[in-house]
Amino acid sequence: MVYVNDHTDQLDIATALNMVSMQRREQALRFRFEAGRRLCLAAYLLLMEGLEKEYGITEPPIFDYTPEGKPFLAHHPDIHFSFSHSGTVALCAISNQPVGADVETPRKISPELIRHTMNDEEVGLINSSPDPTMQFLYFWTRKEAFLKLISKGILNDMKMVLTEAENYLFETIQSDHYIYSIARHRHLT
Repeated sequence: MVYVNDHTDQLDIATALNMVSMQRREQALRFRFEAGRRLCLAAYLLLMEGLEKEYGITEPPIFDYTPEGKPFLAHHPDIHFSFSHSGTVALCAISNQPVGADVETPRKISPELIRHTMNDEEVGLINSSPDPTMQFLYFWTRKEAFLKLISKGILNDMKMVLTEAENYLFETIQSDHYIYSIARHRHLT
C-alpha cells in the first residue's frame, strides 16, 4: 500500500515530534531547516498510519539498518517499507515483500542532467514527449525506486539502470503535483 502526504508544509512539527519514536525524533531534529524536519516526520507518520491500518501495529516503529544502510523495522523485519520525499510531498510504501519507492515534484530539468542519467532511447522519448519534465521524472522515479529496492544508491552510470530491471514490476502514478514509482520483485508477487 502507498501512503502520500502532499501537504507536508502544513505539518505541525511540535505535535509530530511527540508522536514519533525517540529515534525518529532525534533524526528529524538533525535537519537544519524546518522543511527537512517536516518531510522526515511526515514520512514516518505515514509509516505509522500504514502499520496500524494494515497490521494493527500501534507502537512507533524502531529501525535497524542493513549493511548497505537501508532501514527496516527492528521488531517486524517481515514488513517492508520505502520512504521518499520531494518538495512538500512525503511518501511511504509498505509491503509484505521488498519494495522501493521514489516520489518527485516537477522542476526544471537541465539537458545536462538528462544526458548524464538517461540512455539514448529514454532521451528520445523525453525529447519527443508533450511534457518532457514529467517524462524525465517517469524514468527517474523508476530508476530510484529500483535502486532502493535492490539496496543501492545513485550509481555513476544511471543510464542503464532500467535495462537490468526486466524481472521487476513497476507502478507509476502521476498527479498534477507529483509523480511516484514503486518497484517490486516480479517473482515474489
